[in-house]
Amino acid sequence: MDAFYASVEANDFPRLKNLPLCVGSKERGVVVAASYEARKFGVHSAMPSKKALEKCPNLIFVPPRFERYKEISRQIHSIFKDYTDLIEPLSLDEAYLDVTQNKKGIESANQIAREIRAEIFKQTGLTASAGISVNKFLAKVASDYRKPNGQKSIHPSQVLEFLEHLPIERFYGVGKVTANRMHELHIFNGKDLRARSLEELTVNFGKSGLYFYNAARGLHKAEVNPSRKTKSIGVEDTFYQALDEENSLHNELQILAQKLDERTLKKSLRGKTLTLKIKYSDFTQFTRSRTALDPYADQKDILNTALHLWQLRPHDKPIRLLGLSLSNFQDKETQVRFVQLIIPYDI
Repeated sequence: MDAFYASVEANDFPRLKNLPLCVGSKERGVVVAASYEARKFGVHSAMPSKKALEKCPNLIFVPPRFERYKEISRQIHSIFKDYTDLIEPLSLDEAYLDVTQNKKGIESANQIAREIRAEIFKQTGLTASAGISVNKFLAKVASDYRKPNGQKSIHPSQVLEFLEHLPIERFYGVGKVTANRMHELHIFNGKDLRARSLEELTVNFGKSGLYFYNAARGLHKAEVNPSRKTKSIGVEDTFYQALDEENSLHNELQILAQKLDERTLKKSLRGKTLTLKIKYSDFTQFTRSRTALDPYADQKDILNTALHLWQLRPHDKPIRLLGLSLSNFQDKETQVRFVQLIIPYDI
């Protein structure tokens, strides 16, 4: 989806259309999402609101409405399901679809992408962009190539030529830090990357070296996985006014513990590792985790550990975000097997 959160706001409130708009908090906050009109001024997600206003004094801030974004995301996924059941969600606004065999028997993946984008616009009023190719890596790269409201196809015969000229920053998985390291090694595009040996890339980038070696050759074997295993479940709250009162923050932790307990129950998952995340008003971050011998059983269990982790924080500075997450899951089947092993028996 194109600038999804910001586009939803502009679509729901027409007075905001064609204006520099961002989703987030103007006071001591960060930009959650920015419209393309705002991006022209250099505003982007995760940018401090103060800096965004310096770049674009007329920037309009609207608070996020995540339930609304989830509602539209479900609507979009129902459109996907008209074409294929092989759907791997990446986030509310992005997914991989395998349409090799599709429900409508359409031979052209380009045509499928055009139909899906048209149907999304018809049902939601929002635009989407698509990338089409032979694997997930190439499709991802292509999907960003003609945004907004466009699509790009990379034919198998064009893969190597396309990647040769692709700036290294546009390779999926290459962030700012990695790009700077690549530049230090005189790697500026796919052609430069393909010239490096697997050994050299592994020395410089560790386990990611193999990924970069294959990416430069257009190789990516991971299949579209509709049932990708959940690795963690988290909840967090961003405060429009940074909080520094102990009682208020404890209340927030209690609310988060309840939400986290409800989410894990809904998915029939129980995790052994609880993580507390704190972001301060100066944008520094603190995280601490604790792994228990047994999965966290309920809201009270989660809250008690969260309060213990809270006491380990290094600062008493005002806080703008609190988050809790559970990982290291045991699903129902694993829990049943565990219980069966400890059932008492007569000798």
